[in-house]
Amino acid sequence: MDLSQYAELFLAESREHLSTINRLLLEWERDPQASEPVAGIFRAMHTIKGMAATMGYAKVADLAHRTENLLDLLRRGERTASDEVLELLFKSADSLDQAIEASVAGRESQVDVGAVLQAVDDAASSVEKLVGRGKRARPSAPAVAAPAGAGRVVQVTLVPESPLKGARALIILQQMETLGRVHAVEPTPAAMEAEEFDGRFAFRLETEAADEAVAQAIRGGGDVERVEVASTDAVEPAVEAVGRQARHIRVDLRRLDALMNLIGELLTTRAALADISVRRADPELEEVSAKFSQLAGDLQSEIIQARMTPVWQVFDRFPRLVRDLSRKLGKQVAFRVQGKDIELDRAILDEIGDSLVHLLRNSVGHGIESPKERKAAGKPPEGVVELSAVRERAAVAIRVRDDGRGIDRAKILARAQQLGLVDADAESLSDEVLLRLLSQSGMSTAEEVSDVSGRGVGVDAVVHATRALGGGVEVHTAAGEGTTFTLRLPTTLAIVRALIARVGEERYALPITHVAETLDLGAAHVTRADERDAMTLREGVVPLVYLRRMLEIAGDAPPRSPVIVLQIGERRSGLVVDQLLGQQEIVVKAFTPPRGMLPIFSGATILGEGRPVLILDAGGFV
Repeated sequence: MDLSQYAELFLAESREHLSTINRLLLEWERDPQASEPVAGIFRAMHTIKGMAATMGYAKVADLAHRTENLLDLLRRGERTASDEVLELLFKSADSLDQAIEASVAGRESQVDVGAVLQAVDDAASSVEKLVGRGKRARPSAPAVAAPAGAGRVVQVTLVPESPLKGARALIILQQMETLGRVHAVEPTPAAMEAEEFDGRFAFRLETEAADEAVAQAIRGGGDVERVEVASTDAVEPAVEAVGRQARHIRVDLRRLDALMNLIGELLTTRAALADISVRRADPELEEVSAKFSQLAGDLQSEIIQARMTPVWQVFDRFPRLVRDLSRKLGKQVAFRVQGKDIELDRAILDEIGDSLVHLLRNSVGHGIESPKERKAAGKPPEGVVELSAVRERAAVAIRVRDDGRGIDRAKILARAQQLGLVDADAESLSDEVLLRLLSQSGMSTAEEVSDVSGRGVGVDAVVHATRALGGGVEVHTAAGEGTTFTLRLPTTLAIVRALIARVGEERYALPITHVAETLDLGAAHVTRADERDAMTLREGVVPLVYLRRMLEIAGDAPPRSPVIVLQIGERRSGLVVDQLLGQQEIVVKAFTPPRGMLPIFSGATILGEGRPVLILDAGGFV
């Protein structure tokens, strides 16, 4: 049987179990007396072992099996794990992650887990002595690598103290033959009679009986420590079970991407059909066009919803990152996560992961002080780093906040003056200017370069990645109180509602995510602020950007030009255009702008009449 077709499914399942393992290890580290985490880690490790053995990934199965032995001792004996054992379990989880990724990619032979295996075995021996179970033989490879074939894989482990293990195993096999056909037994019946047989065996069973009935029949034989019954492919039943209970299935993201591209083309066709029906004034055609438009809209909503993913699927890997980094730097950090159920397009989640890593490393590395420094400043020795997500209108705001020392504006100002980025006589930096300076490539105030910080690419990468997604970045900081970085992102990328504006003979699209309002600009409303045009709006001053001037389009603007008021967080800007042509749903096609192009475009689209237009980037104006 070709199991390669299940490799991606195995990888997805294993990543979920590894995420669970890391989360529970962190819980166990915070409360060493708790019993629930070790039981949950044991179950996740046991599941990975079974799936890996069925897939034929021997190193993954062996490492999971040895770690499972250690966890079993901890679970059955003294549940309080030492710092050394917890660190070893974290290391084992990391090695398991690497082995899984390599095995699925066909590079299992390149993975060396020997050192971790030896360390796990040594720890198991030490724990075994502490719990008083006597000397235990070195664990052998898991007896689950049953040959391919029909039926369910059944794994049985007899209790270590059971007498005549071989005879009891043969009795169980005979009992199973009353339920169906037994074959592919590992080890062989002859090997079970040998003195070295340790009470673990596996076989395939072709039967109509339910899994629980099979397990109960095996336990009825007595002296059975553990039973696992899995379908023909250990990774398959998990999907089938979920399908029966929650009506969920796994779908390759490439299929969703293809569907999104198709619905994008359908929306373009919808706009063209609507334009034709209006021009021909045919009632029957207008009715068909309206029905088609409704169905296309419903289909679009369903596809977008299918791509929406809760942010916890990315957030869950960060507690381990913060834990490892804080221990490495000798800092005490409490990591908090809020808004884990907020949903974003899967494509956006995939893109922001690295940005959040940069910000979290900055918070722990630059922001949070050492326990000694915090005590001297009158703070508790444990710092706080918080990662949160909250919905704001048609966008999602993701914040990384710390209660550390804050960004040293004077130091940034001096460094910027040294690099010639600000005037030599500048005395202070606003949050907006501070962010622009921090996002300059090479801007860093770290005293030395390390693997944590000092290369001056962190905030730069965050700003560019967020802008590429059609979002914006803000920073707020106060000396001695901490720093907050905010990423504002659209909920989806592929299809958005946009304002269509005309400047000269060209049209431009502007996503309405950051559009606060539109109004007409008369000459009487224009004033001057900070040596540039601005307008007063409800007792506030909004700086103006003339798109015609920026694009160097010849000719005069209309006497009363429309203004699109853009707002990202607390910052606003007024974009002056020649004419507003209404709203339209557009299909976003990202592109790499050619050299020398103004940094105010985030992509392109095609309108219903077939006209290509550029998409304006609100963040570039604000």
